Amino acid sequence: MLDRKLIKNFDFVLFTLAIIISIIGVIVITSASHVAATGSLKQTITQSVSIVIGVIALSVITLFDYNLLSNYSLQLYILNILLLVSVFLIGKEINGAKTWIVFGPISLEPVEISKVFLIITLASYLKDKDEITNFKELIYPLILVIIPSIIVILQHSLGSALVFIMIFIGMIFISGIKFRVFSELIGSSIAIMPIVYKLLKPYQRKRLLSFINPNLDPLGAGYHVIQSIISVGSGMFWGEGLFHGTETQLFFLPESQTDFIFSALSEELGFIGSATLILLYSLLLYRAWKIAYNAKDKFGRLISIGILSMFAFHVFENIGMAVGIMPIAGIPLPFVSYGGTSLIVNMMSIGLLINIGMRKNKINF
Repeated sequence: MLDRKLIKNFDFVLFTLAIIISIIGVIVITSASHVAATGSLKQTITQSVSIVIGVIALSVITLFDYNLLSNYSLQLYILNILLLVSVFLIGKEINGAKTWIVFGPISLEPVEISKVFLIITLASYLKDKDEITNFKELIYPLILVIIPSIIVILQHSLGSALVFIMIFIGMIFISGIKFRVFSELIGSSIAIMPIVYKLLKPYQRKRLLSFINPNLDPLGAGYHVIQSIISVGSGMFWGEGLFHGTETQLFFLPESQTDFIFSALSEELGFIGSATLILLYSLLLYRAWKIAYNAKDKFGRLISIGILSMFAFHVFENIGMAVGIMPIAGIPLPFVSYGGTSLIVNMMSIGLLINIGMRKNKINF
């Protein structure tokens, strides 16, 4: 049982923000899918049940001291790799990416779980480092990131690999790294980009080029971006209203419940709805930063920054690709895009943040 001091430190603001954003997601998913052949009821129920499961998981995570996770970081990393590799054996390809494991009516996306496991593993290693003073000290954490990144790239999930990289950059930056070493890391990353580009599938290359100029292939790779921008602009200030978005309801906007749900929200709820959602995300990220700042130890601070980096990149990339300033990478909008695994993992991440915040004054772990 939790003592009263810990309960007093429970971040109800962060919890409430996650719930509000999730409810907005259910509403927009219902609107975006209600004229589909399968109807919106199934997706609405699935997303709603995922919220309940996520809240339960969040609550359980707050019951134990987060420092215990450090003792099992290696086991979690091995489990992480096994889950990702299992997709090659029993996974199902959906929308060009083989990242799902399907058990009857239940679908599991290991790559979403992988992000949190990677954060814990990196935090466990970096917590004992005062400062990274040479590039050799980066080799081990780089290997930890490169292995799952290669696996998900082979599964045609380039966006998830980018998330791993942003988590890594955020965590080593906060951990402490000499500017010279950080510059070498960025320089090396830029140098290998041509090699990475050559390894991409043709359709992935087209996505990157269509982001620069969607009109190069308006009916192919650029179609998603063009329709998304039209949807966002159609909403204007007040929006066309729920269940009344032209692009969304007439199926001109692809993936309106998942990758481009922000476009659907913008079309139907307008600038007011979009700005409100961005404000809610800003508050959520601020609360995560506050928890990281006040964390009692480096392990807690690193986990908080890892989760913050994950959420921040997801939000920036997803909204960015919706308005045409970022390439299409298939990254869901946290708590809003349709997807049970993503939503539950996001709730668990909020639980970890709350856990760290609850124990900020607890000296004896």
